[in-house]
Amino acid sequence: MKNNKLYIKITFFILICNVVKSQTVNWAGLENGERHILNANIGAEYGAILGLGYGYKFHDKLFPTIVNIEVSTPAGEDLFDDFKTKAGAHVRWVKVRDFQFSTKVQGVFRKFENENVQLLNFGVDMSGTIGYYRRRWFGALEIGFDKAIVTHFKHSDHYREIYPAVKDGWYEPATGGNFYAAIQGGYTFSNQEIYLKIGGIVSQDLKTKPQLPYLLQVGYNYKLPF
Repeated sequence: MKNNKLYIKITFFILICNVVKSQTVNWAGLENGERHILNANIGAEYGAILGLGYGYKFHDKLFPTIVNIEVSTPAGEDLFDDFKTKAGAHVRWVKVRDFQFSTKVQGVFRKFENENVQLLNFGVDMSGTIGYYRRRWFGALEIGFDKAIVTHFKHSDHYREIYPAVKDGWYEPATGGNFYAAIQGGYTFSNQEIYLKIGGIVSQDLKTKPQLPYLLQVGYNYKLPF
């Protein structure tokens, strides 16, 4: 029972520590034929989080789509001890004058390690964004849900000395999801843009919050047409 509670807490912890959201784009600023989007970002949760991403935009006039892959990691001495990768698609469904609505679905793979256990986690991140987009600037609201689906536990020798009966393997957590909401805004110039995202986090029970229930991200996009 104690082990199960620990598993739930750790799985929820890796969600919180890696909740920096994916890259943000100005849909109105992508109307010059840019296909490739290179992204760099930095966020703040329990310290600095660094991220890199790449997106490819399909030229579909009805439902523009960006497929992307991203990686983020906490800044520290061992840069890739903990990390998160995401891959998926971002689709704009509605455009009414300067108002636009889009959704994003991404598969998530996370790695987290401490002196007790190494965790490999698979999950999904889904969000919807509605905003006002102009060619040079934009502002929007994003609401999403990040869910840990299954986690592999590999315990350290140190932990086995305390709990010798513990077993490694895959576990489906009884909890391990959180909702987030963030306002975002940015400025586009030439084939580049900068953006800022600020928001809050709450667990899937809509009651529990992490010690620092906030998210912050500053990002930079560089767009190429070829």
